Amino acid sequence: MNERDTPLLDVRGLTTHYVSARGTRVTRAVEDVSFTLRDGETLGIVGESGSGKSTLALSLLRLLPPAARIVAGAVRFEGEDLLNKPESEMRRIRGKRIAMILQDPMASLNPLFTVGDQVGEPLRVHEGATRRGAWNRARELLGAVRISAPATRVRNYPHELSGGMRQRIVGAIAISCGPRVLIADEPTTSLDVTIQAQYLSLLRELQRAQGLAMIFITHNLGIVARMCDAVAVMYAGRIVEAGPVRRIFGAPQHPYTRALIESIPRLGEANGRLTAIEGQPPDPAALPTGCAFHPRCPQRLERCATEVPHDTAIATDHRTACWLHP
Repeated sequence: MNERDTPLLDVRGLTTHYVSARGTRVTRAVEDVSFTLRDGETLGIVGESGSGKSTLALSLLRLLPPAARIVAGAVRFEGEDLLNKPESEMRRIRGKRIAMILQDPMASLNPLFTVGDQVGEPLRVHEGATRRGAWNRARELLGAVRISAPATRVRNYPHELSGGMRQRIVGAIAISCGPRVLIADEPTTSLDVTIQAQYLSLLRELQRAQGLAMIFITHNLGIVARMCDAVAVMYAGRIVEAGPVRRIFGAPQHPYTRALIESIPRLGEANGRLTAIEGQPPDPAALPTGCAFHPRCPQRLERCATEVPHDTAIATDHRTACWLHP
C-alpha cells in the first residue's frame, strides 16, 4: 500500500458510552464505529437527531463531557492512535492538526474578546505568534472567509455581527493553523437557506485551497449530496451503511438509508406529500435487542429482533449492517 492509499484518519471499533452518576444507567451513544478518511476527501456522517453523530465527533478529539467514556476502539491519525496519547499531546493536535466547527458559533466564541483576539489565539498557542503578528494574520483569515472590511471586523465583538458572519469567523479560527482534518458538526443549522448555500461554497473553496480532509456531520442529505465524496449513515450509535455518495444515493441497501432518501422533499411530486419513517428513534439507554431499527423497519426478518447484524460488503467500498444482506 502506497502513502496515497494510507488513510489519514482510521477509526476502528470506536465505542463511547455515557454513564450516570451512580453508574446504573448506560447510554450507548457510539457503538463499534469504523471508517477511514483520506487526504482531500469529504466524508458525510448522516442520521437523525440522537443517532450519535456529535458524540462521535467529540470522541475523535477526546473532548467528551465528564459523564462520557470511550470504552473501546482506536482512532489512528497519521498512523498514531489518539486514544493512547497524553492530554498534553492532544492539546497540541486540537486546533492545529485537527480542527472543528460547531453548529452554534456563539458557543465557540467568547463574548468578552474581540474577533481579532479569538481568530489569532490558535496562532499564538500553536505557532508562537506575537500578538501583533496574530492580529495581522487574523485580518488575512477574515478576508479568506470573505468577511468584508476585515481591518474593521477584527475589532468587533461577536454580538456585533450577524449569525452568518459569526459562523465564518468560527471557520477562520478552524483553518488558522492549517489543519489536515476539519470536522464540521452541523455548521449550517443556524443559517438561513441563502447564507447556508454561500457558507457551503466557502467551505468547498477553503478545502481545495488548503488541501483539507473534511468530516461533515449533518442530518441533511441534500448537503451530503452536494459536499461529500463518501457517506456513513448512523442509527442508534452504529454505522448501518457506508460507501461513495453516488452509490449510496443510487442504490441504498439498508432500509433506514432507503427511508431517509425517500423522505427528501422533491419538487413536482404528484401528491406533494412527504414520506415519513414510521415510529421514533430508540432511547440510546434502552435500545431494542437485535437490530435497533427493526421496530421501524418494513422489511424486518425474524432474526432482526434478536441478533445484531454484522457488516457485509456490497462492493469493495460499500458496506451495510443488515440481515437482508447476510
